[in-house]
Amino acid sequence: MSNAKNVALTTPQAQTGRRTFSKIPEAMPLPNLIEVQRESFERFMGEGLQESFSEFSPIESNNGTMEVAFGDHQFGDPISSIAECRAKDMTYQAPLMVDITFLNKETGEKKEQLIYMGDFPLMTERGTFIINGTERVVVSQLVRSPGVYFSAEMDNGILVHHAQFIPARGAWLEFEIDKRGHLVVSIDRKRRMSATIFLRALGIAVTDDEILSLLGDSDVARNTIERDTATTKEDALLEVFRRQRPGEPPTVDSARTLINNLYFHHQRYDLARVGRYKINKKLGLEIAADQRILTDEDIVAALQFLLAVHAGDETKHLDDIDHFGNRRVRTVGELVQNQFRIGMSRMERVVRERMASQDPDDIAPDTLINIRPIVAAIKEFFGSSQLSQFMDQSNPLAGLTHKRRLSALGPGGLAGHKSGSSRRTNVPTAVRDVHNSHYSRMCPIETPEGPNIGLIGSLALYAHVNEYGFIEAPYRKVTGGKATNEIVWMTADEEENHIIAPANTPIDPKTGRFVEIDHSGKVVNADRVIARTRDFDGSFGAPAQVSVEDVDRMDVSPRQLLSVAANLIPFLEHDDAKRTLMGANMQR
Repeated sequence: MSNAKNVALTTPQAQTGRRTFSKIPEAMPLPNLIEVQRESFERFMGEGLQESFSEFSPIESNNGTMEVAFGDHQFGDPISSIAECRAKDMTYQAPLMVDITFLNKETGEKKEQLIYMGDFPLMTERGTFIINGTERVVVSQLVRSPGVYFSAEMDNGILVHHAQFIPARGAWLEFEIDKRGHLVVSIDRKRRMSATIFLRALGIAVTDDEILSLLGDSDVARNTIERDTATTKEDALLEVFRRQRPGEPPTVDSARTLINNLYFHHQRYDLARVGRYKINKKLGLEIAADQRILTDEDIVAALQFLLAVHAGDETKHLDDIDHFGNRRVRTVGELVQNQFRIGMSRMERVVRERMASQDPDDIAPDTLINIRPIVAAIKEFFGSSQLSQFMDQSNPLAGLTHKRRLSALGPGGLAGHKSGSSRRTNVPTAVRDVHNSHYSRMCPIETPEGPNIGLIGSLALYAHVNEYGFIEAPYRKVTGGKATNEIVWMTADEEENHIIAPANTPIDPKTGRFVEIDHSGKVVNADRVIARTRDFDGSFGAPAQVSVEDVDRMDVSPRQLLSVAANLIPFLEHDDAKRTLMGANMQR
């Protein structure tokens, strides 16, 4: 082959554009396929870091005479270019600078400095990190969302109902109506006791009459009061302390401190914004989003809900823990922010110690701040966390799939064992299963074959992670039997209140009306279409024939329920699902 021909082949040819042979017009363009990584890390570099600094600011000295406050932060320029980092086995990072103010309250003296807080790994345009010269990806983690959950299980043939408050950080609080019909509470997974003791200890309801007016005059409430040994708030506090700390001498003050530290202390208990949002939504409360500790209102509403479920109230529903309304995604930004928090809490201890040991006149921000704990925490996360992985670079699809992966493994995950696959056999099968709420959110096809089957998945093609970490899917709005081009994003919870037609339902391209071909071969307006709706047993997703007027949403594309890799298989609806899974995995 001559040299001239070589040149002609390698120079870019004229743009041909992309041609599609699909009969269904695309209702929306494909999103940026790595936005799940990029958006999350950008949010962390701005709001996320600011949130972490304001959580620890100000740090007060033990005697309360001095404090250190964190102000705005900024990033410097990257120390080396990406190419240089690759060539020299360096980390692609930039210095983080923070405005720090030291205040001596006794003298009123203020000292401000811009302090270097260590080098921070930066994300490349490709959604990856260069750590010691190698390209790494932080995999998004699927976890149970903080909030309040109601469940039921059989105990010797009797249905036992539970309510659990699960925080993002802190002690669990669990209520249960046991098989004897008593309302019991378990504080931080310790020994159970009557829930009325807990209500008296908190001062929510002290007398029997107050408890009955709060919980309703039911057999369960009366049985519980009969078992209750405490009659005053002080008795109840002492009883709680004895159960939590057997062997320590109980006092009213130490009991009060114990309960406050468990559920009402901002540093030790955090529902996170998502937990507060879920509790408000489930219990119908309107508590401010920044109230991230438990309130008396939460506890009372949860007990009333639990008693209503136990009494057979059909308007109150139990929760399905595998539903995507109750599982959320921790993206790279949140995972790094959690690690940064750990570093900050270690640094806070050092700052307090230094304020106590140094001469107040000589103290300045740079003499107090020790950045080592922060640098070490970040380095440890990127270097050795189970979710920070060496990027799969066999081909471009392998890298893209790796960035869009969802894992239920890792620290704090559903199968959160750090060591080998043998431990994963105790994960309930329901966690691995395909769920109807995965539709358009997580691919039902692409998952590993082996011990991790169903624990590792892939984000669906159009799926998007919202501010709370729930996966949203796009749908076209349908009004009066006409499909519009307006796109609505919905979480798995919201979707269940709608009737959704599939993307391949025939529509008139001019009017947007649903159409069908009648027996004489003419195109006429359709009266009924197949759509996903609620089944008679209350479950969502069963296809049924419905009136056109009832449909209010429509899929944007038939490709929306599968991942990138599964979508590359032509006519995959004619294949067996097991073979499709193998085909999707073997492309990378």
